[in-house]
Amino acid sequence: MPEAILEVRDLVKHFPLTQGILFKKQIGAVKAVDGVSFDLKAGETLGIVGESGCGKSTVAKMLVNLERPTSGAISYKGEDLTRLSGRALKAVRRNIQMVFQDPYTSLNPRMTVGDIIGEPYEIHPEVAPKGDRRRKVQDLLDVVGLNPEYVNRYPHQFSGGQRQRIGIARGLALRPEIIVADEPVSALDVSVQAQVVNLLERLQDEFSLSYVFIAHDLSIVRHISDRVAVMYLGRIAETGTDTQIYDHPTHPYTQALLSAVPVPDPGARERRERIILTGDVPSPANPPSGCTFRTRCWKAQQHCTDEVPLLAVPEAFRGQTGPAAHPSACHFAAERQVVPPAEES
Repeated sequence: MPEAILEVRDLVKHFPLTQGILFKKQIGAVKAVDGVSFDLKAGETLGIVGESGCGKSTVAKMLVNLERPTSGAISYKGEDLTRLSGRALKAVRRNIQMVFQDPYTSLNPRMTVGDIIGEPYEIHPEVAPKGDRRRKVQDLLDVVGLNPEYVNRYPHQFSGGQRQRIGIARGLALRPEIIVADEPVSALDVSVQAQVVNLLERLQDEFSLSYVFIAHDLSIVRHISDRVAVMYLGRIAETGTDTQIYDHPTHPYTQALLSAVPVPDPGARERRERIILTGDVPSPANPPSGCTFRTRCWKAQQHCTDEVPLLAVPEAFRGQTGPAAHPSACHFAAERQVVPPAEES
């Protein structure tokens, strides 16, 4: 079993809410990420899914130090990145790179493709001597399936899928061990999405990469991920292998998400139990007490209001090796109750 090269423990990011113009006073906080923990092993892909606003992208930004956590630890090979600064942080950051969501805004329109991909070499000149950088950039273009002669073109001369390939090439420039992909295909057409996902899988094998793959498309996440973490309102609701999460979900939120995935087979679609959640997602500035999902959950009881459920294997499944024996932050994860048809409205 490969060792974890990235360990995230109790990661928290709260954005302060203030009032006043001259004398600002903090009156609260948006709890974007509120105690997230997970591991990433060498060579694997961890998929993080959840609806918009659940904190996925904030986690991604903290992993690459674009946001500093309020508290918690991010350890790369045993070294806590949250405690590093200056040269020590710079040396480690080259090993964790990011591919951004929007290929139209993540590339500088005033820079050529060669300058965009080669910019990491300006920050880390020890990786490539000046005289060797153009060749390295052309090699990277070839690796991601673009013509090496495109180095002098500008981003507006490429399609969305080609721009995302450029973003991937930039992420590979420093030969990182970890790529954080923040919804890298959500802005692309379906046919182009498949091409980019296949490219990411090929590059993972070729460069021995580990991925944190963030998305809201459950089908794509299942295709590319070894393990999956489901987030809701800043916390992880359930985590396990792709088979455990997709075929044997134990958290009500995961069950509801999967019931909404489009099914191409009309017969299977009619037989499937559809779970309709009521109410809106609570505000992260004022989340519910106890279980944050309880305001929309059909299993909710007083216990859910009083006590925060721990992300752990349900007691009924502990010591077992079955598909349901995986961590779930639900007091009633062992119960396979679904929404009664009379309540689906």
